[in-house]
Amino acid sequence: MKRLAAVAALLGLAAVTACSGNTGDKSAAGGTGGGGGLYTTIDGNKPGLDVNGPFNPWSPKGNAFAGYNVMKLAWTKNHLTDPNQFYPGIAASWEIAPDNSSITLHLQPNNKWSDGKPVTAEDVKFSIALAYTQGSTAFAITPGAAGAASEVEVVDDKTVKITQDMKNPSVTFVRGVMDSAVVPKHVWESVLPADFWDKLKAARGEGADADKAREEITALAEKVLAFAPPKDVSAGPYTLERMNPGEALLVKNKNFYNAANVGPDQVKLLNYTGNEQIWNYLIAGKLDSAPFTAVPTDVMKRISATPGNGVVKGFSPVALGLAFNQSKKPYDNVHVRRGLAYLINRDEITKIASPEGGTPAVTTTGIHQKPAADWLGDELGKLEPYKLDVAKAEEEFKEAGLKKEGGKWTLPDGKPWKFTINVPAPFSDWVSGAKAITSQLNAAGIDAEVLSVADYPIYLEELAAGKYDVGFWLIALGPAPYNIFQRLYGPSNGWSILGGKVKHAEAGKSGNWMGGPETIEVDGEKINPGELTAQLNTVSGDEQKAIVGKLAKAANQDLPVVQLWDYVNTQFVNTNRFTGFPENESDLLRQPAGVWIQLGMVKKKQ
Repeated sequence: MKRLAAVAALLGLAAVTACSGNTGDKSAAGGTGGGGGLYTTIDGNKPGLDVNGPFNPWSPKGNAFAGYNVMKLAWTKNHLTDPNQFYPGIAASWEIAPDNSSITLHLQPNNKWSDGKPVTAEDVKFSIALAYTQGSTAFAITPGAAGAASEVEVVDDKTVKITQDMKNPSVTFVRGVMDSAVVPKHVWESVLPADFWDKLKAARGEGADADKAREEITALAEKVLAFAPPKDVSAGPYTLERMNPGEALLVKNKNFYNAANVGPDQVKLLNYTGNEQIWNYLIAGKLDSAPFTAVPTDVMKRISATPGNGVVKGFSPVALGLAFNQSKKPYDNVHVRRGLAYLINRDEITKIASPEGGTPAVTTTGIHQKPAADWLGDELGKLEPYKLDVAKAEEEFKEAGLKKEGGKWTLPDGKPWKFTINVPAPFSDWVSGAKAITSQLNAAGIDAEVLSVADYPIYLEELAAGKYDVGFWLIALGPAPYNIFQRLYGPSNGWSILGGKVKHAEAGKSGNWMGGPETIEVDGEKINPGELTAQLNTVSGDEQKAIVGKLAKAANQDLPVVQLWDYVNTQFVNTNRFTGFPENESDLLRQPAGVWIQLGMVKKKQ
């Protein structure tokens, strides 16, 4: 599966001058040009290059490529359980207050924008103002929002202090701050009103004036998304020089703070719309690296046979779940969900769908099995594994009132049971996995089919609208446990935090497409999993572990999803032209190659 960002409704305005012919670099894709040569890859977050996209990191169609011509305050490390570890970006160093109440950033001392102007603390503060218009996690304007900043202070030209609103603190506050993109204030200044910070201060109050201020800030979102700078002014290692529908060419930014250690002089990002195109690029030896891509065994053999190609693997805090819409029968009955879990052979499905990029889930916990061992300890082995067991499946179905007639399972009223899995067509591993599941279920007497959806954004929209009975859903998005369990017991299942309080919406409303019960009995105790998940946003240490243990048990017995496989971050490199790539298990494998390059790792092969 490609890592795709969901496309927002608003599209940016045209900014880049498109070229219909070749991009004009002096070397072919995968070759070497002058100096440090040409590095060729793809952007895992940007399938389908848009020649009319703006230089805008907030625009879903923007020609802003993270790690290359877009810089964040810092780049997250891939730690199993700690979300507050980072590599330098715009910030060279930082101090986090012991109680997580603030973070003080020290910017790279010699960093300049590609037009020669210095990168300053005012640029950071202005970029944070832009983030407020988008409702960014740490920069939300909703009253009482967890983990929101209360103050942004320019200490000096190279120092910024961001303080958390401790009325409703969040352990993910620092992560939300560091994940912010930074743009040049002198280019973007016209987008925001001069009194923005006054409006923000007013928005934090109560009453009609506060409501008006919040509306005015929210209304700026469209203007920010649509803004199209006339040229790419970057603080990253590259700037976008030109592009056509097939490729984008970026050239080295001599003003980047670590330019002396940036190996490639140019980077070419190739267009793609599906996994198959990436496979063909790799087989042809065109790519110097490729981020995570789902690959079947036969294709992996062809890729590996290409001279110079190699595979690098590491931990990926993501798992795939078969998710149920419990507002629809018979999936409202836990015994039906358990019966299905006993019929699905996860080993076989993973071998078919994601043999190189996944490992079969040991059970359903909502957590990737690697950090699950840290979070749950010996309790992990005590959970129901839901190994293939046809007899147990039939017991569960009978408990739910289902009937088996003529070798086929029917609903309690005798009507046919049609089991339909919806998946996005471009995700080859999901399609293969869904087909494998339906094959297993059909063999067990369940009339099962797969329906594919044209693309991922449409899939997410229709999933959220409650149009599917069953679909695939990414879970276990760590390392923060709050983020992990938000996938099961957050807005998609009815729970949201408003004004510091947890509220639950009934199925079909406010984005609740999972439709699970508001309370669940675990070990004889009635719990509210959404409220427990919200608590993970504020507690730490042993308190966190205790809550994680309860939620893992809840997920294991109630099965809002059946956890199918836990992803392995399988990436590809080619050492014919460059060296210095991350090694197996490197935490840098979760970052784009542009981050490897800007940190000085990748060098032209001598």
